[in-house]
Amino acid sequence: MEDLNDQIQQRIKKLDLLRGLGINPFGGRFETKDRAGDLIAAHGARTKESLEQNPVFATLAGRITALRRFGKAAFASVQDGVDSIQVYLKKDVLGEQGFALAELLDIGDWIGASGPLFRTKTNELTVEVKQLTLLCKALRPLPEKWHGLTDVETRYRQRAVDLVANPDVKRIFVTRSKIVQAVRTFLVGKGFLEVETPMMHPIPGGATARPFVTHHNALDTDLYLRVAPELYLKRLIVGGMNRVFEINRNFRNEGISTIHNPEFTMLEFYMAYADYRDLLDLTEELIVELVEAVHGKGAQAVPYRPHANKDETITISFARPWTRMTYRDAVAGRLGASVQEIADPAYVLAQARKHRCELMGGESYWGLLTLLFEQTVEPTLIQPTFITDFPVETSPLAKRKASDPDLTDRFELYIAGREIANAFSELNDPLDQRRRFEAQMAERAKGDLEAQHLDEDFLRALEHGMPPTAGEGIGIDRLVMLLTNQTSIRDVILFPQLRPEK
Repeated sequence: MEDLNDQIQQRIKKLDLLRGLGINPFGGRFETKDRAGDLIAAHGARTKESLEQNPVFATLAGRITALRRFGKAAFASVQDGVDSIQVYLKKDVLGEQGFALAELLDIGDWIGASGPLFRTKTNELTVEVKQLTLLCKALRPLPEKWHGLTDVETRYRQRAVDLVANPDVKRIFVTRSKIVQAVRTFLVGKGFLEVETPMMHPIPGGATARPFVTHHNALDTDLYLRVAPELYLKRLIVGGMNRVFEINRNFRNEGISTIHNPEFTMLEFYMAYADYRDLLDLTEELIVELVEAVHGKGAQAVPYRPHANKDETITISFARPWTRMTYRDAVAGRLGASVQEIADPAYVLAQARKHRCELMGGESYWGLLTLLFEQTVEPTLIQPTFITDFPVETSPLAKRKASDPDLTDRFELYIAGREIANAFSELNDPLDQRRRFEAQMAERAKGDLEAQHLDEDFLRALEHGMPPTAGEGIGIDRLVMLLTNQTSIRDVILFPQLRPEK
């Protein structure tokens, strides 16, 4: 710490030296005309002779990430976005004033540089700086051994430094932006309208989850950070907005893991006059387009490393059509059970005990089947797989299946052993919806803090009539993990939730 303080003080002293030269250490506007990556792409293959015969003058800006001094000259690496390019600072070229500035530079400083491209004796593409501008003096040095910064806790807490130290991290978030933009383009092209719904709700609803609570002083009422936008988006369907979608944050007061963050990004979209079967094909089409947006036109296979502590890499194929199976068949297939056996509550209970499911006692048949699914089936669903026909008991907002009232017209998409999407034919019977809410409230009375509340305002909207509708939610963070080969959700969220720093 003492050494760090000394380095900071040395940099602070340079502020007066810079001002003495008439240089503002925290400069203003600088017009960049080039980017490092574009220069490398356009001229990276050109020879020394070619650059001499047909000179290219470049003007760029960025952060100094390496600095090597040689008497009256210096080489610096300037990071511009996700790319870096070398610049050459020479006293004979910059002059007394310019080189005086160069001598006061440190790693971490932001500069603007203009000059011709050339190749060094080691054949590296370089900008010979004729005009040097200081844009910002960095007072705090980058952490020791910051190149390839690998300490996970430090990386997440100091994301600004992580982005400097690890260009691949920056590329992940550039790709994330590309994925979100591609989702918008796809849905708008299908006639969907992007909307925004409240982030603070008087009643938490739309998902089975424990909410965060806050208090509004002026209204003197408790509000809840939303766990899902579903009930508001359905109100819009009632109002005649037939195709809507929202990409925004949800908040759930739950544990933190490699696939869970209390604050996460979801895509939800709703389509009137459709059912869940329409969304099966639409989901395939959307995700295939996203795979191509990230991995190139025609890409159908993606490498993925499912475990952070293992080098094993699997290949996930997105070639259509994807596997589709019912919820009950998936469990039966995993257990090697017959149709009769999987329908027997005693058999299901015995299997739940055999597979060491976490039993609380008094679980229903469908509750036991859910535990078995999560324990034995979900981790095995590596290739894209749609699981359909979920039980009513775990689907309080989905329409009952006409052929079996214990089941719903619902599917979940699993890839790499985790849920990516959840969709169903929306329940538009307000009387059945009220009964479902009441059943959820009974579970809350028993101590289930994740069970849903009864929302009278939503029921009133539903009583005005909602056309047959299909709705779906897709976890953007998990989708980005999949398409960028990341094993932790924290690696695809710029500022993940962390424990307080000691």
